[in-house]
Amino acid sequence: MTAAGRDTSAPAVDAAAPVLEMRGITKTFPGVKALSGVDLIVGAGEIHAVCGENGAGKSTLMKVLSGVHPHGSYEGEIRFDGESVAFRDIAESERRGIVIIHQELALVPELSVAENIFLGNEQASRGIISWGATLRDAARLMRRVGLPDSPGTRVAELGVGRQQLVEIAKALSKEVKLLILDEPTAALNDEDSRNLLQLILDLRDQGIACIVISHKLEEIRRIADSVTILRDGRSVETLRVRETPDAEPELSEDRIIRGMVGRDLSSRFPERREYQGPDAGEVAFEVSGWTVRHPVEPRKVVDDVSLTVRRGEIVGIAGLMGAGRTELAMNVFGRSYGVYEGGTVAVNGTPVRTRTVPEAIGHGIAYVTEDRKTFGLNLIDTVHRNISLTSLPSMTRGVAVDEHKEQQVAERYRKSMNIKTPTVFEPVERLSGGNQQKVVLSRWIHAGPEVLILDEPTRGIDVGSKFEIYTVIEELAAQGKAVLFISSELPELLGMCDRIYTMAAGRLTGEVDRDEATQEVLMRYMTATDTEPKVLT
Repeated sequence: MTAAGRDTSAPAVDAAAPVLEMRGITKTFPGVKALSGVDLIVGAGEIHAVCGENGAGKSTLMKVLSGVHPHGSYEGEIRFDGESVAFRDIAESERRGIVIIHQELALVPELSVAENIFLGNEQASRGIISWGATLRDAARLMRRVGLPDSPGTRVAELGVGRQQLVEIAKALSKEVKLLILDEPTAALNDEDSRNLLQLILDLRDQGIACIVISHKLEEIRRIADSVTILRDGRSVETLRVRETPDAEPELSEDRIIRGMVGRDLSSRFPERREYQGPDAGEVAFEVSGWTVRHPVEPRKVVDDVSLTVRRGEIVGIAGLMGAGRTELAMNVFGRSYGVYEGGTVAVNGTPVRTRTVPEAIGHGIAYVTEDRKTFGLNLIDTVHRNISLTSLPSMTRGVAVDEHKEQQVAERYRKSMNIKTPTVFEPVERLSGGNQQKVVLSRWIHAGPEVLILDEPTRGIDVGSKFEIYTVIEELAAQGKAVLFISSELPELLGMCDRIYTMAAGRLTGEVDRDEATQEVLMRYMTATDTEPKVLT
């Protein structure tokens, strides 16, 4: 099942005793062939990773497998447990033991954990739910996945990591044989990610096969037995990561990247500008004494934070989940989260008010949200309208939008940002995550801001698209823009930033120049209990 010309230095997969065979899968949307003759074989009781750049066809392939795209809407054959299957919907695939957990979790926040676990699969007799059986079986499944909460706890009260465990408990309630996880750790902190990865390993040891879609190659090497690489809607090759479950991984990250992008990436980050030091250049963006209260609870989520970003500088903010990074960014940008209690903002040395989003935009501040699907994009609208959204006044004639100008602007960014879409009239929801992120960036770049606040700008994006976005960020800094870069990935901050602030419990705990920054230094400050900021320059 490997492509001709495959690098034979990497061990090929042994597909003996497969639980799943997908052969010649072809799926076409209007104007786009999303999959073209894709093959995928998953062995019984193995963890099989599926890798590829955004738009390679990974999610589409899983939707074909799980019945989201029903039989008859694609070409090719699927065999499961040795039998040919033709799923008409997701309920049919779940009855056979195939369960998919999407990156956007399908939970009802206001219902309890127990209610969510058995939603659509209720413990009922003659139409009457047995709450005793529901709570008892939910508690058993929760123990199995290591979820310590009560079955009656509302899902809204759980963090994202524990919500992932609820989804897995829900899958186990359906007697899952093949579990599909789409970017399972994208929104998790390091500790929750480690716990979830260990659970996946435990499920494998219990005989449950898993397909994991992830852009985090170090995690793939940590848990996967084999990996299938997709590129441009085709299966390029399937390789062994390790020969036995307990063996060390034999497949390097660089080898996986070469399969994904079709070339070597000599560096994960673009060539960096020469940095003149923390005192070089004028201060373009300054936040002083910023304090934010939680919208419901009587506590501060941001406590007396002060920071600066100079022209042409990329400044990072590192912190564990709950540190207050996003809360700070959203409150500065138009009080979009929490209750403002105090602090000032200055742009190019002039104090400004940012009480509303239009006010912040008017002062040259842009904010790229970490949640592009909920807050960053209008998914049902087109690429060209999403790009023009923050710049409509410059595209109007009287009271009407100049659609020709709107289209020209979008077409320019489609080419310069390498947005993979048939036309700029394509609905954004049909684009891959990486291309959606490029649409968000295009919108803000066209608005011409002085300050860009980027909150997890590469979350859920493949290495090739990450490099393209990093290059855009470097170019913006080279043009003299001030960039505030929030990320949970320490290698990303170290590879991109000139200075890095650290936060813990809502307060700044450190400021580190790039020549002194290491993962160990940053982690020490990110976990600090002493909240007096430390400076290393």
